[in-house]
Amino acid sequence: MQGKIIKVSGPLIVAENMADCKMYDVVRVSETGLIGEIIELRGDRASIQVYEETSGLGVGETVTTTNSPLSVELAPGLIEGIFDGIQRPLTTLKDNYGDRIRRGVKVNSLDHEKLWHFKPCINVGEMVSEGDILGTVEETSIVTHKILVPLGINGRLTEIYEGDFNIDQTIAKIATDEKTLDICMLQRWPVRKGRPYKQKLPPYEPMVTGQRVIDTLFPVARGGVAAVPGPFGSGKTVVQHQLAKWADAEIIVYVGCGERGNEMTDVLNEFPQLRDPTTGEPLMKRTVLIANTSDMPVAAREASIYTGITIAEYFRDMGYNVAIMADSTSRWAEALREMSGRLEEMPGEEGYPAYLSSRLAEYYERAGIVKVLGKEDRQGSITAIGAVSPQGGDLSEPVSQATLRIVKVFWGLSAQLAYRRHFPAIDWMISYSLYADNMKEWFNENIAPDYSELRQFINNILQEESELEEIVRLIGMDALSNNDRLTMETAKIIREDYLHQNAFHEVDTYTSLNKQYKMVKIIRHFDNEARNALKDYADLEEILNLPCKEKIGRAKYVTEDNLSALDDIINEITSQIRALTRGDVTYD
Repeated sequence: MQGKIIKVSGPLIVAENMADCKMYDVVRVSETGLIGEIIELRGDRASIQVYEETSGLGVGETVTTTNSPLSVELAPGLIEGIFDGIQRPLTTLKDNYGDRIRRGVKVNSLDHEKLWHFKPCINVGEMVSEGDILGTVEETSIVTHKILVPLGINGRLTEIYEGDFNIDQTIAKIATDEKTLDICMLQRWPVRKGRPYKQKLPPYEPMVTGQRVIDTLFPVARGGVAAVPGPFGSGKTVVQHQLAKWADAEIIVYVGCGERGNEMTDVLNEFPQLRDPTTGEPLMKRTVLIANTSDMPVAAREASIYTGITIAEYFRDMGYNVAIMADSTSRWAEALREMSGRLEEMPGEEGYPAYLSSRLAEYYERAGIVKVLGKEDRQGSITAIGAVSPQGGDLSEPVSQATLRIVKVFWGLSAQLAYRRHFPAIDWMISYSLYADNMKEWFNENIAPDYSELRQFINNILQEESELEEIVRLIGMDALSNNDRLTMETAKIIREDYLHQNAFHEVDTYTSLNKQYKMVKIIRHFDNEARNALKDYADLEEILNLPCKEKIGRAKYVTEDNLSALDDIINEITSQIRALTRGDVTYD
């Protein structure tokens, strides 16, 4: 059916004669064929958010419904893909139409001509149900794409073929109770609807990121949700990039939602050059990028988040561990606010719509670790990490507060730390992880029995330093006892030599859990030995000037294949500090 435009307000248009349409149906606007989505129905009038530039549209132009919701194409070809917020392939658009996206262009999200070699892993005659694996395609040298029985289909496999097929060609036939269905590699799924699973499981193991302040103090669970709020210039995007590069997830989905174009350019330039730490292949070979920059139409920002999480769910259903980075949810919320204002809805706090919290919850609740559909006992997970950009760094604003009510890990970035060139600028005094206690057993079993004790040691020292700083500011360092001065010095070592991490240094950019454990063990050993020496009347200044202290500072640059060198530092600390209490050793 066709409607007629009666109002144009930026990215929002109102059309009449739309009584037979449904909420969230996709429409084509005017003869240009602009893509839009129905977001409100009142009688026979529909309010439509248009995902393309609306300049030049006029009253009376036609609106044609497709009678289907906004959906994404799911098939081989997603990995290494670079899409916009509604899954249009940016590389294909550039090749066909130049550097600027033309309005109304119609292009398939995935390449429907490319041939993929399909290998069956199930025999003819077997009973299959939704979610079962029919076969595999080697999508990249890192990722094996598992072709699943589409949702809602159960029956007997009557035919299955091995060979080279495009994503539209039939690779198998399944006889259901009603009829025989042709199965191809391509599936479509509406982005606003979560894909089903058997059971959601409690998170129990960490997603290792290689970032010391995160893994040691504020770990995120595999299948967990985390937020990275911080003011402009505090390093949110670099933290997201580091997580995308080094997190031990098998698939990365990176959503640049309303961010600056130069930041997305950095991602596009960096990722093909970066090497996956486990395979040595380019990182792009396990990455999907969704780029919706700040100069693109605002309505498409709202869709980009859902597009990203739907693609993540598809790979989760194959049994993969997926990490999705959204940078940033504040820009997405701003798009919600703009569209809500144009709809003339009653505004909530600071102009955001009243449904801001529920929309954020809808997104984050689609993360988790689950038992996926299918006869096999497979698990998959989605770990969702969202950056928040509060105006002026004010964490009391609505998007930050709504996010904090949902997520269980809060990595609060500090402008003060960033100005002091301490990166990552995660403030240990305001950040927290509610997963840490749940994962205590995992760390103690898989890393070391005293791992949790060392983590508590770090927390205690940093907390004591914060309390002592008040005294130092009022009276000065001389007012402190030797033990308190040692606490300040240990805290300084923790801050400068452990929590500070150089994202651009080839060794320091990533630290394994074993190396983190050994580094913290060195710091605690130094603190224990120094306190024992003070009891034996050793001089604090002599302790702080020992050569071993410099080696503690350089421990972060020890390579992963030479961790035994860290054990040598412990022995040096012991011999050098204990020598001070005997008074029989001097140092040049």
